[in-house]
Amino acid sequence: MEFQSCFPIWNKLTQAQQDSILAGLTLRRIQKGAMIHNSSLDCTGLLLVKSGRLRAYILSEEGREITIYRLLDRDICLFSASCILRSAQFDITIEAERDTDLWIIPAEVYRQIMEESALVANYTNEVMAARFSEVMWLVEQVMWKSMDKRVAAFLLEESAIEGGDRLPLTHDTIARHLGTHREVVTRILRYLQGEGMVKLSRGMVELLDTKGLMALSDI
Repeated sequence: MEFQSCFPIWNKLTQAQQDSILAGLTLRRIQKGAMIHNSSLDCTGLLLVKSGRLRAYILSEEGREITIYRLLDRDICLFSASCILRSAQFDITIEAERDTDLWIIPAEVYRQIMEESALVANYTNEVMAARFSEVMWLVEQVMWKSMDKRVAAFLLEESAIEGGDRLPLTHDTIARHLGTHREVVTRILRYLQGEGMVKLSRGMVELLDTKGLMALSDI
């Protein structure tokens, strides 16, 4: 799989713009658990996932995490290159949930192309708008949905990503994704197990009643 086939507007770029991107492009292998970007690092650049999975999250002053979005194959992250948008800065951390291969376009290269091309600028705005929609959806979930509904929705989302009902998840991992305490997640999972919706084992959550989880989560 080549970068050219994964970058959505590649064929709409001029030859000079394509050459500029390829000259600065790097392919990196990121090990599971490694941090790629956070607010203390310089502008990382635009990320395009070749294969693997990344997690973007924010960190509270108390050290609690909450996932704002995930990046799967062919997904693009602009928040890691927020310096491209001079008026917008984002305190997010991006880490690898799995071993991940990704391409990085240097921020200065992408910024120059964006400034000279209305098409690239419009594409960038569309990507940013989509990410902001995900963030606003998360805000709505946190404000208006109870934690049991959010846990149920998270389990269903994980099942869709993993392509199966056996999910290699610890209670702590779920808590970090949802921005809550492990004890809260444990209590809810035990309730779901008592209702026959899930089966718990060490480091594993198995979904037994997806319809019940969907009803609980209001999906």
